[in-house]
Amino acid sequence: MRIGELARRTGVSERSLRYYEQRGLLASERTSGGHRDYPERAVDRVIRIQELFAAGLHSAKIAKLLPCMRDADGGPSAIATPQLVTDLTAERERIDRMITELTNSRAVLDEVIDAAADPRP
Repeated sequence: MRIGELARRTGVSERSLRYYEQRGLLASERTSGGHRDYPERAVDRVIRIQELFAAGLHSAKIAKLLPCMRDADGGPSAIATPQLVTDLTAERERIDRMITELTNSRAVLDEVIDAAADPRP
């Protein structure tokens, strides 16, 4: 499929898809006219990349992680190194801290909203 169709099917801009390819996160072949041509499995790959970005990982970490993850077309092509596992564990701990902080912030907001909604002194 061409880059425009991949962008439409994933909701990711063509510019982002070119960036993913530049960073080694996504691969395409070139047509005789020089256009990018992506396989069907690229849809799942782009969605996975988006999920990893949403989790707070940066492109260099994602590039190391993707080969270790199971894709729609089979198993992982690489095994995670001990350093990658350590880095990902630290990343998960960071996300857990953020979740705790956001939960606490929401509780404070809930108190303020409840107090504002109840006009009694």
